[in-house]
Amino acid sequence: MADDVIAVVAPSQARRWLAVALLVVLGGMLLYLAFSSPPENLFLQAFLVALGLASVVMGDRIRRATETYIELTEDGLRDGDGRVLARMGEIDRVERGAFAFKPSNGFVVHLKTPGPRAWQPGLWWRTGRKLGIGGVTPAGQGKFMADMIALRLRGGDPLGLGLDAGKDSDPDSQKD
Repeated sequence: MADDVIAVVAPSQARRWLAVALLVVLGGMLLYLAFSSPPENLFLQAFLVALGLASVVMGDRIRRATETYIELTEDGLRDGDGRVLARMGEIDRVERGAFAFKPSNGFVVHLKTPGPRAWQPGLWWRTGRKLGIGGVTPAGQGKFMADMIALRLRGGDPLGLGLDAGKDSDPDSQKD
């Protein structure tokens, strides 16, 4: 049952390729500017070359990072490669409000214990006790996953597996 997938957040292919293309084009334009009409100041030219190369590298990094997806299972959050992002017992709360510090179209999971810093651009990041999910992902998938995590934290059973079968959901049915 631990392998039953409750929700999946996968990058939108259109957003993914748009992000990659924008960064690569920006990098190409900066490199073109640095070499076609080089500034008199050598440090400015080196700065343009460095920014151009960094943009191209980030475009490739986003391309590689968004080849996978994120799954919510009974055990917790993991990516498509099997890397565990957070176990369900480590999750304290989910925040997806308008003013939350969260990725685009995503949400933030507050963890009980801090984890190592990690970042998959366009998909997720983790710093300290916060795990951000989202970026080039569809908003509907992120909202559904956040709601399912919140439901699990409140003790709900999103898959209908009978995990809360021992609980009496109707308080009026109790006998005095």
